[in-house]
Amino acid sequence: MKRLGVNIDHIATLRNARGEIHPDPLYAAKKVISYGADSVTIHLREDRRHINDIDAKKICGLKNVLVNLEISTNKEIVNKALKIKPTFICLVPENRKEVTTEGGLNLKRSEKKLSSIIKRFKQKNIRTSLFIDANISDIYLSKKLDVNCIEIHTGKLANLVKAKKKYQKEFLRIKKCARLAEKLGIEVHAGHGLDYKVTNLLCKIKEIREFNIGHFIIGESVFDGLPKVIKKFKKIIKNN
Repeated sequence: MKRLGVNIDHIATLRNARGEIHPDPLYAAKKVISYGADSVTIHLREDRRHINDIDAKKICGLKNVLVNLEISTNKEIVNKALKIKPTFICLVPENRKEVTTEGGLNLKRSEKKLSSIIKRFKQKNIRTSLFIDANISDIYLSKKLDVNCIEIHTGKLANLVKAKKKYQKEFLRIKKCARLAEKLGIEVHAGHGLDYKVTNLLCKIKEIREFNIGHFIIGESVFDGLPKVIKKFKKIIKNN
Protein backbone atom coordinates (compact mmCIF):
# COMPACT_ATOMS: atom_id res chain seq x y z
CA MET A 1 0.00 0.00 0.00
CA LYS A 2 1.45 3.36 -1.07
CA ARG A 3 1.22 6.16 1.49
CA LEU A 4 0.81 9.94 1.43
CA GLY A 5 2.71 12.18 3.83
CA VAL A 6 1.65 15.84 3.90
CA ASN A 7 4.27 18.45 4.72
CA ILE A 8 2.70 21.34 6.65
CA ASP A 9 5.76 23.62 6.88
CA HIS A 10 4.07 26.33 4.86
CA ILE A 11 1.14 26.51 7.25
CA ALA A 12 3.79 27.76 9.68
CA THR A 13 5.25 30.04 6.98
CA LEU A 14 1.84 31.68 6.59
CA ARG A 15 1.46 32.05 10.36
CA ASN A 16 4.92 33.56 10.73
CA ALA A 17 4.19 36.17 8.04
CA ARG A 18 2.00 37.95 10.58
CA GLY A 19 3.92 36.95 13.68
CA GLU A 20 0.68 35.73 15.24
CA ILE A 21 -0.85 32.32 16.03
CA HIS A 22 -3.06 31.67 13.00
CA PRO A 23 -3.03 29.37 11.08
CA ASP A 24 -1.93 26.87 13.70
CA PRO A 25 0.37 24.02 12.49
CA LEU A 26 -0.84 21.76 15.31
CA TYR A 27 -4.43 22.12 14.12
CA ALA A 28 -3.24 21.59 10.54
CA ALA A 29 -1.54 18.32 11.52
CA LYS A 30 -4.79 16.98 12.96
CA LYS A 31 -6.82 18.12 9.97
CA VAL A 32 -4.61 16.60 7.24
CA ILE A 33 -4.85 13.23 8.99
CA SER A 34 -8.64 13.56 9.24
CA TYR A 35 -8.70 14.34 5.50
CA GLY A 36 -6.90 11.10 4.65
CA ALA A 37 -3.14 11.73 4.87
CA ASP A 38 -1.18 8.78 6.25
CA SER A 39 1.40 10.93 8.01
CA VAL A 40 2.49 14.51 8.66
CA THR A 41 5.91 15.87 7.70
CA ILE A 42 7.53 18.87 9.37
CA HIS A 43 11.05 20.28 8.92
CA LEU A 44 12.67 21.75 12.01
CA ARG A 45 15.27 23.90 10.27
CA GLU A 46 18.28 25.40 12.01
CA ASP A 47 17.01 28.90 11.18
CA ARG A 48 13.42 28.05 12.31
CA ARG A 49 12.02 29.83 9.26
CA HIS A 50 8.70 28.02 9.58
CA ILE A 51 8.25 25.19 12.09
CA ASN A 52 9.63 26.07 15.53
CA ASP A 53 10.56 24.00 18.58
CA ILE A 54 7.16 24.35 20.23
CA ASP A 55 5.40 23.28 17.01
CA ALA A 56 7.63 20.23 16.68
CA LYS A 57 7.11 19.15 20.29
CA LYS A 58 3.33 19.53 20.15
CA ILE A 59 2.89 17.88 16.74
CA CYS A 60 5.17 14.95 17.58
CA GLY A 61 3.22 14.51 20.81
CA LEU A 62 -0.10 13.97 19.03
CA LYS A 63 -1.67 10.56 19.62
CA ASN A 64 -2.54 8.43 16.59
CA VAL A 65 -0.65 10.78 14.24
CA LEU A 66 2.46 9.50 12.48
CA VAL A 67 4.98 12.34 12.26
CA ASN A 68 7.98 12.47 9.95
CA LEU A 69 10.46 15.01 11.34
CA GLU A 70 12.98 16.33 8.82
CA ILE A 71 16.22 17.60 10.33
CA SER A 72 19.80 18.38 9.39
CA THR A 73 22.81 16.68 10.98
CA ASN A 74 23.40 19.71 13.23
CA LYS A 75 24.26 18.46 16.74
CA GLU A 76 21.77 20.74 18.50
CA ILE A 77 18.92 19.73 16.18
CA VAL A 78 19.75 16.03 16.48
CA ASN A 79 19.65 16.27 20.28
CA LYS A 80 16.30 18.08 20.13
CA ALA A 81 14.91 15.39 17.84
CA LEU A 82 15.96 12.68 20.31
CA LYS A 83 14.08 14.47 23.08
CA ILE A 84 11.00 15.04 20.92
CA LYS A 85 10.96 11.38 19.77
CA PRO A 86 8.96 11.59 16.53
CA THR A 87 7.65 8.45 14.83
CA PHE A 88 10.01 8.94 11.88
CA ILE A 89 13.08 11.04 11.12
CA CYS A 90 14.42 12.03 7.71
CA LEU A 91 17.93 13.47 7.59
CA VAL A 92 18.23 16.22 4.99
CA PRO A 93 20.92 18.68 3.88
CA GLU A 94 20.55 22.34 4.78
CA ASN A 95 22.02 25.47 3.25
CA ARG A 96 21.12 28.65 5.12
CA LYS A 97 20.73 30.64 1.88
CA GLU A 98 18.55 28.10 0.06
CA VAL A 99 14.89 28.84 -0.59
CA THR A 100 14.09 25.13 -0.37
CA THR A 101 16.11 21.90 -0.16
CA GLU A 102 18.23 21.88 -3.31
CA GLY A 103 19.37 18.27 -3.44
CA GLY A 104 20.25 15.15 -1.50
CA LEU A 105 22.77 14.56 1.26
CA ASN A 106 26.44 14.12 0.42
CA LEU A 107 26.69 10.64 1.93
CA LYS A 108 30.33 10.08 1.09
CA ARG A 109 31.50 13.27 2.75
CA SER A 110 29.29 12.79 5.83
CA GLU A 111 29.42 9.00 6.16
CA LYS A 112 31.00 8.83 9.62
CA LYS A 113 28.75 11.53 11.07
CA LEU A 114 25.61 10.03 9.55
CA SER A 115 26.50 6.57 10.84
CA SER A 116 26.73 7.86 14.39
CA ILE A 117 23.44 9.77 14.16
CA ILE A 118 21.54 6.86 12.59
CA LYS A 119 22.70 4.52 15.37
CA ARG A 120 21.38 6.94 18.01
CA PHE A 121 17.97 7.10 16.36
CA LYS A 122 17.75 3.36 15.87
CA GLN A 123 18.51 2.86 19.56
CA LYS A 124 15.32 4.86 20.23
CA ASN A 125 13.40 2.77 17.66
CA ILE A 126 12.85 5.77 15.40
CA ARG A 127 12.46 4.88 11.72
CA THR A 128 15.20 6.82 9.96
CA SER A 129 15.50 7.80 6.31
CA LEU A 130 18.08 9.66 4.24
CA PHE A 131 17.13 12.28 1.67
CA ILE A 132 19.33 11.46 -1.32
CA ASP A 133 19.77 12.13 -5.01
CA ALA A 134 18.95 9.38 -7.48
CA ASN A 135 22.30 7.67 -7.95
CA ILE A 136 23.33 4.06 -7.45
CA SER A 137 26.38 4.79 -5.28
CA ASP A 138 24.17 6.51 -2.69
CA ILE A 139 21.89 3.48 -2.57
CA TYR A 140 24.82 1.24 -1.68
CA LEU A 141 26.07 3.76 0.87
CA SER A 142 22.61 3.94 2.41
CA LYS A 143 22.69 0.17 2.83
CA LYS A 144 26.12 0.41 4.45
CA LEU A 145 24.77 3.03 6.86
CA ASP A 146 22.02 0.56 7.82
CA VAL A 147 19.22 3.06 7.29
CA ASN A 148 15.56 2.00 7.27
CA CYS A 149 14.50 4.08 4.28
CA ILE A 150 15.65 6.49 1.62
CA GLU A 151 13.71 9.42 0.21
CA ILE A 152 14.69 10.17 -3.36
CA HIS A 153 14.92 13.84 -4.28
CA THR A 154 12.51 14.18 -7.21
CA GLY A 155 13.05 17.87 -7.90
CA LYS A 156 14.97 17.39 -11.14
CA LEU A 157 12.30 15.12 -12.59
CA ALA A 158 9.55 17.49 -11.48
CA ASN A 159 11.24 20.47 -13.12
CA LEU A 160 11.69 18.59 -16.41
CA VAL A 161 8.06 17.46 -16.47
CA LYS A 162 6.73 20.93 -15.64
CA ALA A 163 8.94 22.51 -18.32
CA LYS A 164 7.69 19.91 -20.83
CA LYS A 165 11.21 18.69 -21.47
CA LYS A 166 12.46 15.14 -21.92
CA TYR A 167 12.33 13.47 -18.54
CA GLN A 168 12.67 9.78 -19.41
CA LYS A 169 16.36 9.54 -18.50
CA GLU A 170 15.78 10.98 -15.02
CA PHE A 171 12.69 8.81 -14.55
CA LEU A 172 14.69 5.67 -15.39
CA ARG A 173 17.46 6.76 -13.02
CA ILE A 174 14.94 7.00 -10.17
CA LYS A 175 13.40 3.68 -11.16
CA LYS A 176 16.76 1.87 -11.13
CA CYS A 177 17.62 3.34 -7.74
CA ALA A 178 14.24 2.38 -6.32
CA ARG A 179 14.57 -1.20 -7.57
CA LEU A 180 18.06 -1.57 -6.13
CA ALA A 181 17.06 -0.10 -2.79
CA GLU A 182 14.14 -2.49 -2.40
CA LYS A 183 16.37 -5.40 -3.41
CA LEU A 184 18.76 -4.37 -0.62
CA GLY A 185 15.92 -4.18 1.90
CA ILE A 186 15.57 -0.40 2.04
CA GLU A 187 12.11 1.16 1.87
CA VAL A 188 11.79 3.79 -0.87
CA HIS A 189 10.09 7.19 -0.53
CA ALA A 190 9.89 10.13 -2.92
CA GLY A 191 9.65 13.86 -2.35
CA HIS A 192 10.24 17.38 -3.67
CA GLY A 193 8.42 19.28 -6.39
CA LEU A 194 5.59 16.79 -6.60
CA ASP A 195 2.27 17.83 -8.14
CA TYR A 196 -0.56 15.71 -9.55
CA LYS A 197 1.17 14.92 -12.84
CA VAL A 198 4.61 14.06 -11.41
CA THR A 199 3.11 11.97 -8.62
CA ASN A 200 1.01 10.03 -11.12
CA LEU A 201 4.15 9.37 -13.15
CA LEU A 202 6.18 8.21 -10.15
CA CYS A 203 3.37 5.92 -9.02
CA LYS A 204 4.32 3.73 -11.97
CA ILE A 205 7.45 2.81 -10.00
CA LYS A 206 5.98 0.12 -7.76
CA GLU A 207 8.93 0.18 -5.35
CA ILE A 208 8.08 3.69 -4.12
CA ARG A 209 6.05 3.21 -0.94
CA GLU A 210 5.61 6.76 0.31
CA PHE A 211 5.16 10.21 -1.22
CA ASN A 212 5.89 13.28 0.89
CA ILE A 213 4.28 16.39 -0.58
CA GLY A 214 4.02 19.87 0.88
CA HIS A 215 4.33 23.04 -1.17
CA PHE A 216 1.93 22.02 -3.93
CA ILE A 217 -0.70 20.70 -1.53
CA ILE A 218 -0.73 23.86 0.59
CA GLY A 219 -0.61 26.12 -2.47
CA GLU A 220 -3.34 24.28 -4.37
CA SER A 221 -5.51 24.27 -1.27
CA VAL A 222 -5.87 28.04 -1.57
CA PHE A 223 -7.98 27.37 -4.67
CA ASP A 224 -9.56 23.96 -4.09
CA GLY A 225 -9.45 23.40 -0.33
CA LEU A 226 -7.25 21.04 1.68
CA PRO A 227 -9.70 18.09 1.84
CA LYS A 228 -10.19 18.05 -1.94
CA VAL A 229 -6.46 18.26 -2.73
CA ILE A 230 -5.51 15.50 -0.30
CA LYS A 231 -8.36 13.32 -1.59
CA LYS A 232 -7.12 13.77 -5.16
CA PHE A 233 -3.57 12.74 -4.25
CA LYS A 234 -4.87 9.73 -2.34
CA LYS A 235 -6.88 8.72 -5.41
CA ILE A 236 -3.80 9.03 -7.65
CA ILE A 237 -1.74 6.91 -5.29
CA LYS A 238 -4.47 4.30 -4.75
CA ASN A 239 -5.25 3.89 -8.46
CA ASN A 240 -1.65 3.10 -9.31
